[in-house]
Amino acid sequence: MRTGHAASRSDIARLTHVSASTAATRVEALIELGFLHETGAGRSRGGRRPRRLELRTDAGTVAAADLGANHASLALFDLGGTLLTERLLPMDIADGPERVLAWVVDQVRDLGAAFPAPLAGLTVGVPGPVDFRAGRVVSPSRMPGWNGADVPGCAAGLIDVPVLVENDANLMALGEFSAAQDGTEHLVFLKAGSGIGCGVIASGQLHRGARGAAGDISHAPVSDQQDVPCSCGRTGCLDAVASGAALARRLQAAGFDVQGTSGVIQIARDAEPVSARMLRDAGRATADVLATIVNFFNPDTLVLGGQLSQAEPYVANIRSTLYERCLPMAVERLVIEPSRAGRLAGVIGGGRLMLEHLFDPVRVNALVP
Repeated sequence: MRTGHAASRSDIARLTHVSASTAATRVEALIELGFLHETGAGRSRGGRRPRRLELRTDAGTVAAADLGANHASLALFDLGGTLLTERLLPMDIADGPERVLAWVVDQVRDLGAAFPAPLAGLTVGVPGPVDFRAGRVVSPSRMPGWNGADVPGCAAGLIDVPVLVENDANLMALGEFSAAQDGTEHLVFLKAGSGIGCGVIASGQLHRGARGAAGDISHAPVSDQQDVPCSCGRTGCLDAVASGAALARRLQAAGFDVQGTSGVIQIARDAEPVSARMLRDAGRATADVLATIVNFFNPDTLVLGGQLSQAEPYVANIRSTLYERCLPMAVERLVIEPSRAGRLAGVIGGGRLMLEHLFDPVRVNALVP
């Protein structure tokens, strides 16, 4: 029903290869639980016109919060995944999990105040590694006070709905996959902002790996930058070399009055040569790491997101370096494109993740008498 492949009891029986009576029994249970409702008569195929069924998209809402270092995107969706409302607000991740999550819950309640449907779930995206199964943040380099934070546990005392936590780049990859309209099955999303992250979609599914570290390229080594210290304690990590925060620090050391990644982008738009060179070098270093992923994983789409993806010198060097370093077969049909979802990619991915959780067959079956 959610994919649109079925619109009646007879469609469900035909597609699932169960008897008409079994399909009818299951549908009645789903109607009683509020998942489905009847919307009138459908088209006849020679017999009695079937009663048309639809998902009850108005039966609830899901919320998503995409947390950055200094801001948060928050959004509310109906149960069909349609965006109802969203907002972007300043926020300091260094305030710690208790204060930040309490603030998120307050904002979510405020978002939902204008809609009568009850909240059914909340997804929180964070800019650090996440053990998804355990619901814990693991050794984040830019989130002081969050190491080991049990996000669902912290939120349990604040809100009585399922709470999921996921790495922000993974959610952005899901958001971009949702926005793709061209049959994409294998997608890599690069988040290039104040920090660098990466999310992977394999065969239409978010690929996390064994614990959730799949796609995390932020601390991949850059071969010719071993003298650059990183916040993780190592040297030469991609995040320390090519992130927006790293570029801002280097420009400040060179005498430029630059505040954060947005400042780097601004002076680059003015064709300032030092910033252009730094952005080219950052693009080349990033592509050196991405080339291994493209050769190994062979995606059909590489999406470039984050503030640095707005800088032409950065993007141009990613493209040229990938074509130089990758196997011809790996890049022959590779689509390299900017983000379609933009700053909403993370919350769109968060909404999708919660809907997949709420409509998981095992979970739904447990509710059906």
